[in-house]
Amino acid sequence: MKRIYKKLLLACSVVLFGLSSCIDLDMEPEGGIFTEDQWDVLLEGSPERAAAAINGLYSGLTQYGSITSWAGSLQHYDFGYAAACMMFDASGIDSPAEFSGYNWFRNNMNLLDRTPTAAPGYFLWNLFYTHLKTANDILVSIPENTENAALKAFRGQALTSRAFDYLHLVQMYQFTYKGNETKPAVPIVTDKTTAEEAGNNPRATVQAVYNLIMDDLNEAVQLLEGFSRANKGIINQNVAYGLRARANLLMQNWSAAAADADKAMAGYTPYSIEDVSEPTFNDIGASSWIWGSIITENNDVVQSGIINFPSHMSSFTGNGYSPGYAARYINSLLWQQIPDTDVRKGWWTDEDDDSPLVDWSWFRTYQGNPYNIAEWLGWNLLEWGAPAASAMKHLNVKFGAYQSIYDNPTNACDIPLMRAEEMHLIKAEGLAMGGDLAAGKTALENFVTTYRDPDFVSTAADAASLQDEVWFQRRVELWGEGFSLFDILRLKKAVTRKGANFPSNMAFDFKAEDPIYLWLIPRDELNMNEGIDESTNNPVIPVPTP
Repeated sequence: MKRIYKKLLLACSVVLFGLSSCIDLDMEPEGGIFTEDQWDVLLEGSPERAAAAINGLYSGLTQYGSITSWAGSLQHYDFGYAAACMMFDASGIDSPAEFSGYNWFRNNMNLLDRTPTAAPGYFLWNLFYTHLKTANDILVSIPENTENAALKAFRGQALTSRAFDYLHLVQMYQFTYKGNETKPAVPIVTDKTTAEEAGNNPRATVQAVYNLIMDDLNEAVQLLEGFSRANKGIINQNVAYGLRARANLLMQNWSAAAADADKAMAGYTPYSIEDVSEPTFNDIGASSWIWGSIITENNDVVQSGIINFPSHMSSFTGNGYSPGYAARYINSLLWQQIPDTDVRKGWWTDEDDDSPLVDWSWFRTYQGNPYNIAEWLGWNLLEWGAPAASAMKHLNVKFGAYQSIYDNPTNACDIPLMRAEEMHLIKAEGLAMGGDLAAGKTALENFVTTYRDPDFVSTAADAASLQDEVWFQRRVELWGEGFSLFDILRLKKAVTRKGANFPSNMAFDFKAEDPIYLWLIPRDELNMNEGIDESTNNPVIPVPTP
């Protein structure tokens, strides 16, 4: 990745931001850094250009076709961060799907992407390092300790964005923080890294990466104080608090995690039982969304037709892979544990191929034909050997179609990045694990009984039991949003796919901290970065035998 590093470091902000067109040549910054006076001129004369400097922080999360030239063809999972979330979830135990040619996440599900030459592995590496490039470019152009309110907001957003990237990278390439602090994680590249340093940049320790994450978020929380964003697609102080809550949870800073989660969700209310009594999770306007990616109809991933999140995840799209060709399900064993009194049980179809949340009449006359949906779906899956009898059982109906219109061919659904529900669950776990079991139980019960299952009662007798109850709630509540694999790693769980509804060739067990969980640094990086080689990469682990 020396090549990627050089791209991260060598282009000055005048070129990358397109600011030279609105600043006289004699005002171009030395070393890529604008002075306060130069920024003042820009902000006053062309505020829209200044704001455009940060748009890459958000457009980079929905980039389309980012590795086409590298892979030699367009990969249908190449639609940004939402695809990464699907890869993470597919690697775990809660999101089985057909092993078919239409399932573009099948190599994540059977863990064949854990090699240095796998295209999905390169996609993930490229996604996060390219994204943090944008943050570094912004940071190198803004004077530190600026007193300008607009520049504080820019810098705060960039720092939060960079922390977001490293918080993913550190979990992908090494096991969880606690107990692994001195193990190698990923190379660190900041706005201060020189090209020479980047070309010989060994893997930093887990501790070093977390130090950077916490430094970035601590500064961002201060810089974003009082910043009012135009929409929830933009990072604000709540988002910085939420990411710091996640980091503190991983570091087992329990009380700090609970406190940050409380601050992150201030002003945001979880979806009500009524809200989630139909397919939803498709609109950033929801009261529970703290942060999300806003997807418009003219976005590249939408214009592509089927290379986007709803195409692969929404069972109600009128234009995509799901459900007829590569449907997404919940682990049947997990679904069976959800109480009948919990509204979320209807987020997936039951043993009779039905859900109380869905009116299937729209599908039973598909294309004017009186098909039963299970028969229609099974007919499509039979092409790949999937049994028609189980075609609909435990099918995901959580994510609604665009504008909640059944069979809508436009896939412009927004993508959730942070919700108040997650923060409620972090708070409950943090309180209990931090020594206040009673407060943790109260926080958990208040959330679940108010918003999901009125009959829920925590039976935890100790903090570890409460943590397991929270884990179950996270598996259900955050299903399909990219958290499940990292929770397995964070909690050091030994898990199994056996006995669930996984394809037979993927029904294998995992021990806690199984080395096959970790991705490998791509071969391109090994070739270009003198600080990393085969001996310092993660090992290739044979795929388990079912």
